[in-house]
Amino acid sequence: MRFNLKAGSAVYRTLYEPRLHTDRLFIPLPALAQLKGRLDQAIRQIEDCQLKDRDLWPLFVRQFSLHSDDLDQGWRGEYWGKLMRGACFTLAYTKDTELAAIMGASVRELLACQDEAGRIATYSQRQEFQGWDIWNRKYVMLGLLYYYPLCQDRSLQQEIELSLRRQADYLLAHIGPAEQQLLPITATSDYWQGMNASSILEPFVLLYNLTHEARYLDFATYIVNSGAIASGDLFKLALEGKQYPYQYPVTKAYEMMSCFEGLLEYYRVTGTPSCRQAVENFARLVLTSDITVIGCAGCTHELFDHSAFTQTDPELNRRTHMQETCVTVTWMKLCLQLLTLTGQTVWGDALEQSIYNALLGAMNDQHETCSVDRSLQGYHLEAAGLRADSMLLPFDSYSPLLANLRGQYVGGLKALQDGRFYGCCAAIGSAGTGLIPQAAVLLNDDGLSVNLYIAGQIKLDFADGCSWQLAVQTDYPLSGFIRIVMLAVPPQPLTLALRIPEWSRENQLLLNNQAQAVKPGSFARLQRVWQAGDTLTLQLDMRIQARQQNGYLAFRRGPVQLAADARIQDPDQPVSVELDGQGYVMNSTLIDDIPFPHGLGVDMAQTDGSRLRLIDYASAGKTWQADSRTAAWLPQNSR
Repeated sequence: MRFNLKAGSAVYRTLYEPRLHTDRLFIPLPALAQLKGRLDQAIRQIEDCQLKDRDLWPLFVRQFSLHSDDLDQGWRGEYWGKLMRGACFTLAYTKDTELAAIMGASVRELLACQDEAGRIATYSQRQEFQGWDIWNRKYVMLGLLYYYPLCQDRSLQQEIELSLRRQADYLLAHIGPAEQQLLPITATSDYWQGMNASSILEPFVLLYNLTHEARYLDFATYIVNSGAIASGDLFKLALEGKQYPYQYPVTKAYEMMSCFEGLLEYYRVTGTPSCRQAVENFARLVLTSDITVIGCAGCTHELFDHSAFTQTDPELNRRTHMQETCVTVTWMKLCLQLLTLTGQTVWGDALEQSIYNALLGAMNDQHETCSVDRSLQGYHLEAAGLRADSMLLPFDSYSPLLANLRGQYVGGLKALQDGRFYGCCAAIGSAGTGLIPQAAVLLNDDGLSVNLYIAGQIKLDFADGCSWQLAVQTDYPLSGFIRIVMLAVPPQPLTLALRIPEWSRENQLLLNNQAQAVKPGSFARLQRVWQAGDTLTLQLDMRIQARQQNGYLAFRRGPVQLAADARIQDPDQPVSVELDGQGYVMNSTLIDDIPFPHGLGVDMAQTDGSRLRLIDYASAGKTWQADSRTAAWLPQNSR
């Protein structure tokens, strides 16, 4: 950043200083935008119903004092760190004092669980270094690292740093090259060839950024050289680019992406070109081979499986384990990292697709109709001592693509205490909603880059006391019209860049009614000395695009995937819609007479004279019962 900002300076001085030398765009912390509408409501709902749950935080901390994962080599130890990361993202936006107090109290409670050896672990020393132990410790470290720059108490910051050093040093004393009589990182878990354990790469790089202690970077280098799995080197496979990730020796999607997040942080510190190239190759391969129409991956359980193709496989879609929310959120995080690194809008497009479809679709945003009982069928709750009414999980774990129900299974479910339970996807979801304001408006070298079009206000403060204030007026994605008005401006040339999605082929951008150049799949950059009252208007292409695959049709309007909901449209009924030569629906209208909550309703004429009524995927299926069976892919009428 070439100009002197207040925003995010403390954060970049601690954890992210290397990004100032490698990245094209920068995440402002705290967030610059105050948003309105559906996305703001989603963020605040999760803050209120999950992050401010004063019973939840002590329950998660308790797992460390009980060493509860000794029971089954489980992953209960990830819940606290996942929730803390999501809370940190959310706090940077809402600045809610109650949430800040809850988080601070929980950090103190967690630090009190550190044992004499320096461990904060849900595995006892007798059973450590197996199962998900290192994975859990990764999340403990990440939770503390994300909280550190937001902490206003210097003495607590010092306690956090000391704790992180002790946790890391304990691992350094036991894990490393076999020739040094240490336990190899890939041997610390018997799951996924140690790939889950290898993802601790990310917090070790961030800890190096915080402390500048070379031993932490040396350990990160050791992990990178180990290749993340026991039988090969995932990073070299990605660098070579000859195989898709679904063809790698291990294909667990969430854990693999986590390793590449760590590799990207490692590149930012070391500047090793091959590491950057490996991450970019990997992400583009995933985007091509495995990202589905809702912005998630994996139709075979939680694995990369060429799901860009298998998403229309009827046999796979009969399963309940697919399109995992942990995969959605981790993909979103990776996309945001690549957007800031490269400045390429393809990653903003992919992030937006995941937000409006897979993420919002997984949210249990209609609590009064959500059936927790059905999603827990088959768990034999009473025999396990669990109560179905003890938890209302804020996120579903899996999402359907062909006709099926939502929320049929709780992924990563583990029994806790007092009949309570939780799941991995429920714990990670808040990082997805919390990411939205971070991704909405980014800093560039000499101004702002608007990545998500959300109504609200943007304020950028400068160190000299000046500020740049903008109002964003839009109902996007209901329409494609966005107006941006300058409210207050500093007396210097600044750049405002607007993301023009690749899918938006016909666009119009006006500055004070004067046409400006626009190219799909790029940022439209306008540099000038702005004046109060300057007005930009952008019209994006919201024609409905159809995609045909394996005898099925999918329809997208802007970033929103459309879906059938059995309450208004049988998802098993074959459809036939007239398309033009470019694959756009020829006859469609927006409708608002859908008799249940929804974000977008569309009516399309079918070739047989009947009407096809679809809604946004995120609103479909939200009774979690057969009456709202839903599908993003509809069978195509071949006649």
